[in-house]
Amino acid sequence: MFLEIKNVYKSYGTKEVLKGISFETGSGTALGILGRNGAGKTTIIRILMNVFAADRGEILIDGEPVDYRTVSFGYLPEERGLYPKRTIIEQLVYFAELKGMTRKEAVKAVEYWLRRMELSDQGNRKLETLSKGNQQKIQFITALTHDPDIIVLDEPFSGLDPVNAGVLKEIVREQIEEGKIVIFSSHQMNYVEEFCDRIAIIHQGVISITGDLYTIKREYLRNKLVIRSKDIEQIRSIYKDNTEKMGSHELQFTVPANEKAQDVMVRIINEFEIDEIRVYEPSLNDIFIEYTSEQDDKEGEGAA
Repeated sequence: MFLEIKNVYKSYGTKEVLKGISFETGSGTALGILGRNGAGKTTIIRILMNVFAADRGEILIDGEPVDYRTVSFGYLPEERGLYPKRTIIEQLVYFAELKGMTRKEAVKAVEYWLRRMELSDQGNRKLETLSKGNQQKIQFITALTHDPDIIVLDEPFSGLDPVNAGVLKEIVREQIEEGKIVIFSSHQMNYVEEFCDRIAIIHQGVISITGDLYTIKREYLRNKLVIRSKDIEQIRSIYKDNTEKMGSHELQFTVPANEKAQDVMVRIINEFEIDEIRVYEPSLNDIFIEYTSEQDDKEGEGAA
């Protein structure tokens, strides 16, 4: 399955929110949709899920307009949308039936996911009696019970402790391995970087960069090394013009213009006791800041 969002526009009254958004992804991959608050992330997700229509543009599956009768979506919203005073099993089965499952199929699937989420003994409790983390896990079940083709996760790890986050991370990996399309929308860059093969960064209603995350990182100048060693101070004393301390046992080394990074790495390894040495790559957080910076906008306004 190959998903394409092509040249999508959307306005609310006189405010144009999306200005020709385009990106793509396929089965067995995770895509991170990133942007600052108000960039248009929620709008494009709602258009993708057919909550409302775009003013212009297309949502395509394998080159054809998406048929929402045959392509199923699972959605985990940032804001919880379940009923706090209803029992967990009751409402999970209800939502699964809304997605086209028979009651028998829904009950079986809900029981399975409660076991996977380590909540089998909680099914007859009212949602409001659960911790915030467990409520998030119940919300997550609503996105998975009907075995959707495309899973949209909006801040999926918000409010989770490391143990519960680990449970969800394992399940997300399984969904990707099973060939699902998984779409993340999150400000937690570490999770997006951990899962996502591709990214699409939206800034002021347009795509500022999209593509394979590994390739995007490789396009940056690779002239810096990260070195971790007990000999940091000694390295700095010899290469003081090329080094910048990053921590008590870590520094950044700028490779001279007339040398290759690999040659410098070999030399450093031969001269010192090195725990780790690698080419520095920008983090997703670095890329996000660069492509959503207001600096260019301010310069443009000044020039005008």
